[in-house]
Amino acid sequence: MSQDRYDSHIFSAGRDNAADLCHKEWLITNGLGGYASSTLSLMNTRKYHGLLVASMEPPVDRMVLLSALDEEIHINNVTHELACHKYPGVVHPQGFHYIKEFVEGPIPSWKYDVDGIQILKALFMEHGKNTVFIKYTINVPPDKGICRMRIHPLVSMRDFHELTQQHDGILQESSSYSTMMHIDSEEGGKTKLYLTSNAAYVPANDWYYSFEYPLEMERGYDFHEDCFHSGYFEVELVQGSNEIFIVVSTEKRTNISLTSVRKAYEDEKKRISMICQRSGFTEVLPSRLAMTADTFVVIRHSTGKHSIIAGYPWFADWGRDTMISLPGLTLVTGRYDLAASILSTFADNCREGLIPNRFPDHSSDSYAYNTVDASLWFINSLWKYLEYTDDLENVEKMWSTVNDIILSYSGGTKFGIKVDTDHLLCHDGQLTWMDAKVGNVEITSRKGKACEINALWYNALVIASKIASKLAIEDPGFTEKAETVRENFEQVFWNEEQSCLYDCIGYDAQGIEYKDGSLRPNQILAVSLPYCMPDQEKAKSIVRKVQQHLLTPRGLRTLAPYEAAYIGKYEGNVLQRDVAYHNGTVWPWLLGPFISAYCKTKGHSLRSRMYAKELLDCFIPHLSEAGIGTISEIFDGNEPHIPRGCVSQAWSVAEILRAYSEDVLLKKISK
Repeated sequence: MSQDRYDSHIFSAGRDNAADLCHKEWLITNGLGGYASSTLSLMNTRKYHGLLVASMEPPVDRMVLLSALDEEIHINNVTHELACHKYPGVVHPQGFHYIKEFVEGPIPSWKYDVDGIQILKALFMEHGKNTVFIKYTINVPPDKGICRMRIHPLVSMRDFHELTQQHDGILQESSSYSTMMHIDSEEGGKTKLYLTSNAAYVPANDWYYSFEYPLEMERGYDFHEDCFHSGYFEVELVQGSNEIFIVVSTEKRTNISLTSVRKAYEDEKKRISMICQRSGFTEVLPSRLAMTADTFVVIRHSTGKHSIIAGYPWFADWGRDTMISLPGLTLVTGRYDLAASILSTFADNCREGLIPNRFPDHSSDSYAYNTVDASLWFINSLWKYLEYTDDLENVEKMWSTVNDIILSYSGGTKFGIKVDTDHLLCHDGQLTWMDAKVGNVEITSRKGKACEINALWYNALVIASKIASKLAIEDPGFTEKAETVRENFEQVFWNEEQSCLYDCIGYDAQGIEYKDGSLRPNQILAVSLPYCMPDQEKAKSIVRKVQQHLLTPRGLRTLAPYEAAYIGKYEGNVLQRDVAYHNGTVWPWLLGPFISAYCKTKGHSLRSRMYAKELLDCFIPHLSEAGIGTISEIFDGNEPHIPRGCVSQAWSVAEILRAYSEDVLLKKISK
C-alpha cells in the first residue's frame, strides 16, 4: 500500500467539527507498553491521555509523564493559543479553531492556520524507547511582523491510573535548551523526564489547576487534576520556513539536532511502511488494521520476550486476550518471529497447566492464573502457528507445556478445573471470558460446564494428539479422550427446543444440576474452532440462531434482546457498566468466530465470503469514529451501537483482521 493511499484526512476545516475534534482519539505506541494519546483537538478527556505515557518496567508500571504541550504564536504582541483544555464550566483555550486538518498516518500530524501562518505539527515515538518527538514546520508569510512561538510543557509524573494534585515533589534542573525534571518515590526510586529543543528554554515552577477529564466523570471516577508548569520553550520565527522540535524522554539524549530528529522521523515512517508491506494486504480494511496490529505487540522485560497488550489505554497483557489475538496480530500479518516469542513468554510461565490470566499493571504484583480457557487458547494458537510456519522445532520446545495442560486439566488443577464423570470439563465461576465481578458479586458466574470451554477442550485434545503424531510421540491417550468428549457433548449441551446449545450446565445451592438456555454467543466457538463436535445440520442451526438474535454491524451481542437480563446500553457507574458488560453489550472480537463459523457451514462459497466481507467492511467507518484507525473494545447492544470501553482493543482488531484474511481472502498459509 502506497504512502498516499495510507494518508487519511480525518478532519478538515469547519467549526461544526469541533465536537469531533474533542471526541475522537489518536494513539501511537513504542513497543514497550508506552504510548502517546489524546483527542484530535489535543484536549485530554481521560486521565490516561498524555504526550508521553512511559512504561517504566515494560510493558507495565506506566506513568503519565508529559500531559500536554501548550503552544502559543505571538504576532505583533497578539497571542494566539493553540491548546485546548477542559476546566470547570469552560473549555479554554479553544485552539481547535486553528486546526485545518488532521492526517492519520503513517505519522499523525496537525495542520494549523494562525492568521496566515501555516503550522504542520508531527508527533511520533521511537520504537523501543520511552521517547516522543514533536516536530513543527512553520511557514511565516513575508507580510508578518515580529513573530514568536512559545511551547509550555504541562507535567504530571504519576501512575496512569491515578491523578495529581499540586505538590512540591517535582524538582527541575534546566539549561539553555533543555530541562530535566524528577520526582522521588516513597520506595526511593527516581523518575526522570528530559525535554530538549532547538528553542531556548525559560524555566518556571508553577501549577495549572483543575483540569477536568469528562470521560472519567462519565465512568464514575475522580476527574480533576493539577499539572506542573515547568516553564516554556521560546523561539523567534523568521519569514519563510522554520523547523522547531521538542524531544521528550525518560533518558538523557545527547547530540540531539534537527538532523537527528528528521532521521528519527524517516526511520519511523520506514518501519511502519515495512509492516504494511510484509502483511501483503491491498484492501482498505486489512491494510489499515495491519498497521494497528503492531501497536499491541510489546516486549516484556521480565522475560526478554514478547507479549500483547490487551487494550489501550488501560489494559496490560492478558493470557486469554493474547492467545485469541495472536493469529490476527502476528500470523496473518507475516510476523512469525513475534508469534513464536509471544507463545514462548506464556509457555515459560505455565504453572499447573495454567498460563497467566494476566500480568499485573505493576511489576511488583504477582501473576494471576484465574482462567480456564487461556491455556486452551494457547494450544489453539500454537497449532495455528504450526499451520502457518511448519516450524516444528519451536513447537517441539513447547510440547511439554501442551502435555502439562492436558494432563493437569484431566487430573484436576486449581480453581476447580477438572474432568467430570461424563468426561466434560468443569470449573469454578468467573473463569471464562465472561468474568465481570464487582466485589464479591459474580455478574456472569457460569460455574459448572460452559459450552465454549468444552468446545475448546475437545479442540485442544485433537490438536495435542496431532502435534504428538508430528513429533513422533506415541499418543498419550488424547485421541481417545477427544472421542469420549465428543460422544457426551451433544447429549449434555444440545437444546432441542431452541435448536442450539445450552450456554452452561450449572448447579444450584443444593447441588442440583440446571441447564442455562440463555442465548449467548459462546456457542459459536463450537462451530468456528479448527476441530468441532456438532454435525453439519446442528452447526448450521447454531449459526442461524446467533445470526438471527445476536449479530449486529459491530459484532455479536453477549445476550439476546428478548432475554430478561438483557441490557442494551453500557453506561452508568462501575456496577451498572459491569452488569451490562456481558448481558447484551456487543463485542467486535466475536464477529471473527461468527464469520469463520458461517463460512465453514457454507463451504467457504463465494457468496458466503462476499457476505462476510460486507459484515467486515462495516468497520471501515468505525476507523474514523472513536479511536482513529482502530477498533473499540465494546459497543452498546442497542442501536446506534455507540462505541464504549477501551478505544483500541487487541482482539477486536485481531479477529476482524484474521477473519478477513482467512475467511474472505482465503489467504494461503505459508509452509
